Amino acid sequence: MTAEILEPRRRPTQERSHIKFDHLLVVARELLLEVGFESFTCEEVANRAKLPIGTLYQFFQNKYVIVCELDRVDAVAVKKELEAFAAEIPTLDWPRFLERLVDHMAELWSEDPSRRAVWHAVQSTPSTRATAAITERELAAAVASALAPLTPGVPRERRTITAEVLVHVVYSMLNFSIRDGQSHADAIVELKRLLAAYLFSADPT
Repeated sequence: MTAEILEPRRRPTQERSHIKFDHLLVVARELLLEVGFESFTCEEVANRAKLPIGTLYQFFQNKYVIVCELDRVDAVAVKKELEAFAAEIPTLDWPRFLERLVDHMAELWSEDPSRRAVWHAVQSTPSTRATAAITERELAAAVASALAPLTPGVPRERRTITAEVLVHVVYSMLNFSIRDGQSHADAIVELKRLLAAYLFSADPT
């Protein structure tokens, strides 16, 4: 049985609706971080947003759709960094730029613990996992495009798999790096070593 892909019921087209949509997501992120996913409810999101519950349900069918949309929002910021990375390739010293990219992403995760809360929330059901997997694959497509000039000897199919592995490992390690009791700095050092070794081995030519 194929898991349902979770999308908002509708996306806003007018400015007023955009404001409400974005406000609901901001409040939802704050609530998720505060109470955790099990205690997270649409009713409380609407209450804290000071909007009728009917307004929320115009956009989001349930809390699972909300966390998947939060996951997409987080992915947008990562995509922007990947686009900057791709724009600098291949003329720049790419290992050094990769290190800066990882540092920037690590800063995002350490300064905004809600990213980890969102990541854990989308692991909660088959449908949220399937939806999050699509978001990951979209990021991986951007990574594969950036890798093309760095790994000219690698077939496209292998480059696609490499990119998907990279995205999954980076997300997992970033969330691991901010786990309670974990040294964030040490985890990021190991992530950089892992990525550099993997990319250098991807195209031995």
